[in-house]
Amino acid sequence: MARILVIGGSRYMGLRLVWNLLAQGHAVTTLNRGLHPDPFGSRIARLHADRRSPRFRALLDGTSFDAAVDLQTFRRSDAEDALEALKGRVGHYILISSGQVYLVREGMNAPARDPVAEDGYQGQVMAEPDGAKDRSEWLYGVGKREAEDTLLAAFHADGFPYTALRLPMVDGERDPSRRLESYLWRILDGGPVLLPSGGDGPVRHVYSGDVALAISRLLGDPKTFGEAYNLCQDEMPTLREFVALCAATLDAKANIVPVERKELEAAGIRPEAVSPFSTPWMSLLDPGKAKRDLSFRHQPLEAYLGRIVGEFLSRESLEPPENYGLRERELALVRG
Repeated sequence: MARILVIGGSRYMGLRLVWNLLAQGHAVTTLNRGLHPDPFGSRIARLHADRRSPRFRALLDGTSFDAAVDLQTFRRSDAEDALEALKGRVGHYILISSGQVYLVREGMNAPARDPVAEDGYQGQVMAEPDGAKDRSEWLYGVGKREAEDTLLAAFHADGFPYTALRLPMVDGERDPSRRLESYLWRILDGGPVLLPSGGDGPVRHVYSGDVALAISRLLGDPKTFGEAYNLCQDEMPTLREFVALCAATLDAKANIVPVERKELEAAGIRPEAVSPFSTPWMSLLDPGKAKRDLSFRHQPLEAYLGRIVGEFLSRESLEPPENYGLRERELALVRG
């Protein structure tokens, strides 16, 4: 039994991870703000603090863990705080990073067509974009890069035992972003599913359950120290094919309607609002290194999508996602 600290862990993938760790017999402590109830009862220990408050370091003072999984580091100062709080007191620190570390590189922020491997990290970071949406996405990617760079420097200087896991879009049951649900609701009402630019770009996501399983399997593995790994599924369908598979899983048919982004914008509809996976800020990763070095295997897309859709349909009460409020405007655009 190992002592594991999960920073975050109160929602979505964090919950899945804690369940996996408990099932393996580990002693789990979560550290989060305590804003969301969890289902673990007396099976875990809990520490409550804002990730960016002095209390975060104070709570960890004098503690030690065999491993820590950090779901809540988004910038350099977060990584610095983690180092100060855990250096010399953790056997293995796992940073949950993002494929967006590649997209903020010069020449990389365009609709992705070819998967990028870990060596695609090196290069000049692009200039800060002007638009609010692009700027927010850029800040996220740059923040993750700065966190990774901080940990890598600590590894080279003092051997800090960290591993970075770079994730693309994460699909899973009860995803609070409700991006996948946005398509399910539109398929189920029988109306058109608008796909900017026809949805001909490839998508390659990752299932939350497979991420949690991969984390639990690599804990404490010294060969991963100082390394970064892409985790994602094998399949790489177009978005159009992905939506069609969603419809088939629902035992329905998707009425896919290609539409130009400028048409949506002229109608006062942000393209990513009606099709959340239609964005240049959607990384396309190559999982080859994780498959070779970690024996990482991802379950088939059709299998995990079936689990997500099954859970979605089984809920006793369900309200549509916020972006479904644009539905009448979408229908009016198609009617012309």
